[in-house]
Amino acid sequence: MPHLFYLIGPPASGKRTIGQLLERQTGAVLLDNHLWSDPIFRACGVTGHHDLPAGLSPLREQVRLAVMAAAALAPAHVSHIFTNYLTAEAKEQDTYRSLSELARARGAVFVPVVLTCDREELAQRINRPERQDRLKLKNPELLAALLDTRGAFGAPASVPVMDTTELEPEAAARQIAALAGL
Repeated sequence: MPHLFYLIGPPASGKRTIGQLLERQTGAVLLDNHLWSDPIFRACGVTGHHDLPAGLSPLREQVRLAVMAAAALAPAHVSHIFTNYLTAEAKEQDTYRSLSELARARGAVFVPVVLTCDREELAQRINRPERQDRLKLKNPELLAALLDTRGAFGAPASVPVMDTTELEPEAAARQIAALAGL
């Protein structure tokens, strides 16, 4: 039976790093949020150091929906790992629900996990060299403003929350795989 892992957390909480380790441990395909963000960001000259230009969200959403449509067509044995920063905005419940529905449509076990991390630790991680390979947010002040104005996703009570402030990524990936019974 396939699995659909959904790692939700703020920038620099370890979504992609944990996703890569989970991919190695489980064989699931990692579809991290920069897969659909970076083509749009690159076309607009986004560097991660400044605010995003207006009008990018609908374009990113089009690419995200195309990736989800492709995932829906995957053979039954293929599992997926999606990552995303979801804000506290009401519309994010629809984004969460769309992944849950994708899992249900594929007959996959849905394994959502919310990653949290101390804000000071996030600010320290934001400039790490490993973040440079993608057009990730790199400005600690922008991160603080983003978290202050848009907040973080309020997951349903049944969704596990994992604090990555001190948790090693390998341990986090093992714990998430265990949640899925793997």
